[in-house]
Amino acid sequence: MPLLETDRLIIRRFKLSDLNDFYEYARDPAVGPDAGWDYHRSKDESLFILHKFSKSNDIWAIELKENSKVIGSIGLHRDKKRENKSARMMGYVINAKYWGQGYATEASKRLVRYAFDVLKVDIISAYHYPHNERSKAVIIKCGFSYEGTLKCATVTYDGKVYDELCYSITKDEYLNRHAENRS
Repeated sequence: MPLLETDRLIIRRFKLSDLNDFYEYARDPAVGPDAGWDYHRSKDESLFILHKFSKSNDIWAIELKENSKVIGSIGLHRDKKRENKSARMMGYVINAKYWGQGYATEASKRLVRYAFDVLKVDIISAYHYPHNERSKAVIIKCGFSYEGTLKCATVTYDGKVYDELCYSITKDEYLNRHAENRS
């Protein structure tokens, strides 16, 4: 993936030198569980995962332009709930210190544009657990439409079973919204 930019952010491949910033948000018990993963208990655990992320073509660092601090991650994965090979699922995580400042929305909108304009995907979905209102707000601000709730769709790291609320945006919906904004 090429480096992507917004007014305040750089979206780029993870580097091992991101370890301290990555561990800072990954160790926070308020961050990971809302995304379905357990918080990290050591830098070694974060380093192990960061190695995987640094080689991945579908998860990237969200970096602040002003100080080069990595404040989260964003991913565009094959949507395993859809058979369409051109369907992607978007997910994101932001350091709790930066919640409420629009960073997740800004990064997500840029990734959606990249997915439709460059990768030529047909549809992007985004899911959240019923209790994750922050994620719901980001998804709606990015123009996704609610599709429905998948009951008992996920078993998390700690054995809890959650429903997933599903949203999506198709390429046609995206193009139509942008055509309306230009006129």
